[in-house]
Amino acid sequence: MTTSLGEKIRHHRQEKGYSLDKLAELTESSKSYIWELENRDTRKPSAEKLTRIAQALSVTTDYLLDEKATPDEKVLQEAFFRKFSKLEDEDKKKIEQMIDMWGKKD
Repeated sequence: MTTSLGEKIRHHRQEKGYSLDKLAELTESSKSYIWELENRDTRKPSAEKLTRIAQALSVTTDYLLDEKATPDEKVLQEAFFRKFSKLEDEDKKKIEQMIDMWGKKD
């Protein structure tokens, strides 16, 4: 089964509860540009736009570009760790503390 770039963007946008306006805002794009990506296979975003879209949707650019890729656990983990790596050290420590506390629950 193949899934186009537009179908993936629409699916993950809706899954996150984002309107076209919200995704456009998050990716510094126009609403009409996002609509065209979702509905016309003729639009090919630049690497910069594709990266912003992937980050906003918590997926990888590789996943968006690969028509045969599915949003498996590996893709979601890569997106999470990419976001995590960009956090300030203080924020990373807070998240690590939360994970440690969750792990101690029995």
